[in-house]
Amino acid sequence: MARVIFSMGMSVDGFIATPDGDISWSAPDPDLFRFHIELNRSVTGHLLGRRLYETMLVWETDELSTGEDEEEWARIWRAIPKVVFSRTLDSVEGNARLATDDVATEIARLRDEPGAEDVGIGGAELAAAAIAEDLIDEYHLFVNPVILGSGTRYFPPVAQKHELRLTETRTFDSRIVFLRYERAR
Repeated sequence: MARVIFSMGMSVDGFIATPDGDISWSAPDPDLFRFHIELNRSVTGHLLGRRLYETMLVWETDELSTGEDEEEWARIWRAIPKVVFSRTLDSVEGNARLATDDVATEIARLRDEPGAEDVGIGGAELAAAAIAEDLIDEYHLFVNPVILGSGTRYFPPVAQKHELRLTETRTFDSRIVFLRYERAR
């Protein structure tokens, strides 16, 4: 069965965005960007909230000629089927569709696809819904050396404890630390 992976950059104090939604402080350096490319080669489906979908839309629709790594990322991203959760969008572009069911049903649908490997999930509200239902198998935290003080949290408040096991760490030249946690069973 495909793993569900919540992967996002975060500040040292646990925020993925400033109060006004800014994530520019978390832009990856070239080494980290290549690491993201490798991580996403196994993603066979991705669930996104509206804001993350709109942020990532440039990779879905634009012809980018900024470099080999960016072109490789765009090829990988475009090939991934995406499910967008939105209360305001009427349509989506590229290899995406609007969600027709709740997060648990959409995850089950992507996990059941032939050849399914990893299912990515992004967007704080959407991930919070999946965390609440204990649907996340792995957490990929990219901890940036910055303290924001407030904003959108990576982890939502939870009703019950979720045991995790650290399975990988890596520090990049930019001082960003990657932490891979798996759900402890």
